[in-house]
Amino acid sequence: MGKRKFYVVWVGREPGVYEDWDDCREQVMGFPGARFKAFDSQVAATLAFRGDPADEASIIMSIAGHNAAQAHSSEHLSLGEIPEINPDAIAVDGACAGNPGRMEYRGVDVKSGIELFHVGPLEDGTNNVAEYLALVHALAYLYNKGDSVTPVYSDSRTARSWVKSRGCRTKLTRTSRNGKIFELLARADIWIQTHSTSNPVLRWDTDLWGEIPADFGRK
Repeated sequence: MGKRKFYVVWVGREPGVYEDWDDCREQVMGFPGARFKAFDSQVAATLAFRGDPADEASIIMSIAGHNAAQAHSSEHLSLGEIPEINPDAIAVDGACAGNPGRMEYRGVDVKSGIELFHVGPLEDGTNNVAEYLALVHALAYLYNKGDSVTPVYSDSRTARSWVKSRGCRTKLTRTSRNGKIFELLARADIWIQTHSTSNPVLRWDTDLWGEIPADFGRK
C-alpha cells in the first residue's frame, strides 16, 4: 500500500483539504487556474491551506502535468521489466521551445508517475538551465522532507555536471523577459553551495530505458 496523501486545493471549485485524489480531482479538473498540492500528512496539509498559496507556488501541481505524468509512466515505463531502475526515486526533466525559448521543468515520482513539482513556462530560457533547476529543486525538495536517501534521476549530463561543480555555467543572455529565470538560478546556486546532500544523483539511461518519466513528450 502506498503512503497516504492529503491534497490541498487553494484554487478550485471548493477549496479545502482532501484525503482522496479523486475528490481533489473533482475540484480542479477543468477549473481555470486551479492550484493544488499533495502533502504527506494532514497536519502539513492543514497548515499549508491556512497559509499563503504563493509560498507553495514553486511546487504546486498542475492538473495537466499530473495526468501527463501518469499516462507517460504507464505507457512507456514498465519497472518490473527493468530491474536496474530504482522505483523509489525522483526523475526530473526540463523542456524548452527554442534556444532561448519558453522553458519549464518538473519532477516526477518514478514509481507512481505523480508529478511532485512543476515550474514554468518561463520565457527566454534554455534546456540546460531547465534541467539544472529541476535537479537542484529535487534535491531541495528531498532535503526539506529530511530525506537523504532517495535518489534523483536526470538524463542531462550538463545538469549533473553543474550540480557536481556546485553552480551553473550557462551562457544565457539576460533579457527583459527572463529575470525570473536568473532569480531561480541565483537561488539554486546559493542553495547547492550551502547545503550538503547525500542523495545519489543518477544518470537515466535513455538509450536502454526509454524516455525519463518526467519527460514532457515533445521530441
